[in-house]
Amino acid sequence: QVQLVESGGGLVRPGGSLRLSCAASGSIGSINSMKWYRQAPGKQRELVASISSGGSTDYADSVKGRFTISRDNAKNTVYLQMNSLKPEDTGVYYCKMVTLRQYWGQGTQVTVSS
Repeated sequence: QVQLVESGGGLVRPGGSLRLSCAASGSIGSINSMKWYRQAPGKQRELVASISSGGSTDYADSVKGRFTISRDNAKNTVYLQMNSLKPEDTGVYYCKMVTLRQYWGQGTQVTVSS
């Protein structure tokens, strides 16, 4: 059984930073890509960042220059470094792992507020 466990969310002031982690365990197989999504209250889930098996990255325009996605293949872990956080970054952040199937984590809450 594949499991994704996210951590690192919390409450932070505008301009602050957080680092999210998502660790995968179980019979994973070959990972194609890993992604971070977020869902703000009353809004649809949106793709924030993704990283391919080769290390290529892509970001939503709203987070470019502020967020950095990275992965540790040996640990089957993906990270999201979030800097210069804004109130509009508030939401539940989910990681997704794409192999032959897709797996989602349970989500971690990020709240940016003064």
